[in-house]
Amino acid sequence: MHLARFPRLSLGHFPTPLEPLPALTAYLNGPTIYIKRDDATGLATGGNKTRKLEFLLAEALQQEADIILTQGATQSNHVRQTIAAAAKLGLKTKVLLEKRVKDYGEPYQRSGNILLDDLLGGEIVDHLPGGTDMQQALETLADELRREGRRPYVIPGGGSNVTGALGYVACAEELLFQSSQQRLRIDHIVHASGSSGTQAGLVAGLTAVRSGIPVLGISVRAPKEKQEENVYRLAQQIWQRLGIEEDLPRDAVQANSDYVGEGYGIPNEGTREALQLLARLEGILLDPVYSGKGMAGLIDLIRKGHFKKGEQVVFIHTGGSAGLFGYREFFEQQGR
Repeated sequence: MHLARFPRLSLGHFPTPLEPLPALTAYLNGPTIYIKRDDATGLATGGNKTRKLEFLLAEALQQEADIILTQGATQSNHVRQTIAAAAKLGLKTKVLLEKRVKDYGEPYQRSGNILLDDLLGGEIVDHLPGGTDMQQALETLADELRREGRRPYVIPGGGSNVTGALGYVACAEELLFQSSQQRLRIDHIVHASGSSGTQAGLVAGLTAVRSGIPVLGISVRAPKEKQEENVYRLAQQIWQRLGIEEDLPRDAVQANSDYVGEGYGIPNEGTREALQLLARLEGILLDPVYSGKGMAGLIDLIRKGHFKKGEQVVFIHTGGSAGLFGYREFFEQQGR
């Protein structure tokens, strides 16, 4: 796919491990489960956004930006990784946060990712009400800075545009190489899908080389139809950036929104079970917003027979365990 033609920085520890989950596999008595450890990318507790930021911040430097702007929810993993990556490059980051999730008390407002945002030197410009048009607010801030003579580079929520999603085209290549080295046949890939960039990049990359591996995105926010529409649109744009002239097959994009629960950032009993099982069986920490819901979906689908014995399923761990510390109230409530 010739990704070398696109500007890219080295910000993370790649390749991330691809390893089996034998205890979880035995516990569920279903398919053989593997995990792709994108929580181990190495940048300020790691996570999937590091792959996107390697391309996004390379573009920012190419454009001679002198400040980075981005946005996200209060406990945004993307915001934390963006601030960290920019700091590594000597750039400051201004952030707009959205009160997207119900208040989980003082830890949610002061601990977890938001604590790290401050430690890493990010500037929280404003904390806006839920439902705000965050991208428009970001563009307004960028215009203000331009009038002051600054050169802002705007990164959308989740780093999910065509440039950022190239990071997961690269991940698709990495995963195929690792599976070949390990002589591992991958029958399915499953991961939490939110702002669309991770799934769009994976689908675009895997479909471009005709791998035949289906990718199922467990939606953490949008209904199935909307999530698939968002992912497909971005994946098609990625193909265009890669110079692939044909249309991406529509059925290459599959999402499941059955595990959203009450909404984005609101964990439930299935999330809690997934978090505990991975921690207690495999010593791996998921997060309550993305990977926890993604794993909850995988576990439930295994129990329903969607994935069967003899198949080999790769779960992509997108990171975010720092957010656990913002959800102390949730775990205390569940423990009562």
